[in-house]
Amino acid sequence: MDNSAQYLISTVSKRSGVKSDLVRAWERRYQAVKPSRTEGGHRVYTDLDIARLKLLNQATNNGHSISQIAQLSLDDLKSLLKKESDSITQVIEKSLPVNGSRLHIAEDYIQKCYAAVLAFDAHALESHFENAIVELGTEVFIEKLLNPLLTLIGDRWRSGELRPVHEHMASSIVRSLTYILRNNNPCSPNASRMIVCTPINQLHELGALLAGIIAELKGWKVTYLGANLPAEEIAAAVKFTDAKAVTISISFKTDDHVISKEIRRLRKLIGNDVALIVGGRAAFHYEGVLDEVGVLKIKNYDHFRQILHDLDEQKTMTPLNQNLAS
Repeated sequence: MDNSAQYLISTVSKRSGVKSDLVRAWERRYQAVKPSRTEGGHRVYTDLDIARLKLLNQATNNGHSISQIAQLSLDDLKSLLKKESDSITQVIEKSLPVNGSRLHIAEDYIQKCYAAVLAFDAHALESHFENAIVELGTEVFIEKLLNPLLTLIGDRWRSGELRPVHEHMASSIVRSLTYILRNNNPCSPNASRMIVCTPINQLHELGALLAGIIAELKGWKVTYLGANLPAEEIAAAVKFTDAKAVTISISFKTDDHVISKEIRRLRKLIGNDVALIVGGRAAFHYEGVLDEVGVLKIKNYDHFRQILHDLDEQKTMTPLNQNLAS
């Protein structure tokens, strides 16, 4: 987030959900945020201020007193909300005896979320997402709601029903909820390490981001690099972290041969001892080169979890057991 002051209080109020007079009250009474001022005396706020106000708003809506939480750090506020979300999720998951119940809930949310996207109502979409995470749990939310919704948005964008800006709005909100979705529990000291990103010229990163979250939930220590990384930089990250696997997402087919070259280059740089995992909507277009270099191809989320499990199993096997298994 950009920490340079740039937003007037009206914008801050819209983005954080906190009314302007309440922002001023929290600032004056509790120093919850400390804006700077323009030469004309107007308050100006940063992205970090907005993020902080947003978290404070969620916490007060959950029943916390602003006087008790106003001085908490951003990380402490995130941790507080994460613990409460996890607790509520556990209760709700126990009240849903069969997967069909949650599937029906997910389908209802897909319709509500798509309606919010179509209306370009970011506040409603974010609210639906937050409620769905609590009701469904992280993995069901990703697999049964978010993934189908993003596919639907992509299809409607290509058909002309939605504009690119609709997809950008939805993607931005998903990124803003990452702190809720991610596994914030400490990794085991012996956790397997993974690099997650998209290769060069692949600018859509949500598939990679969600794969990273799934891997974290399976106990992996994930270093997420974002989008548009050349093979040399991905390989450098593998070396710096001693990663056991690299997962990349390919969302769009390009007309050039860059992706194929980058995959071959990446395999050469990281060697055969590091697992190379590839998924994404357009990955099947590159099946020839993926087979050529020995890539593990993700079929679906369950298959990805199985890949992670199998790699962990290989890690715990002794050399003798590995020979016997082969």
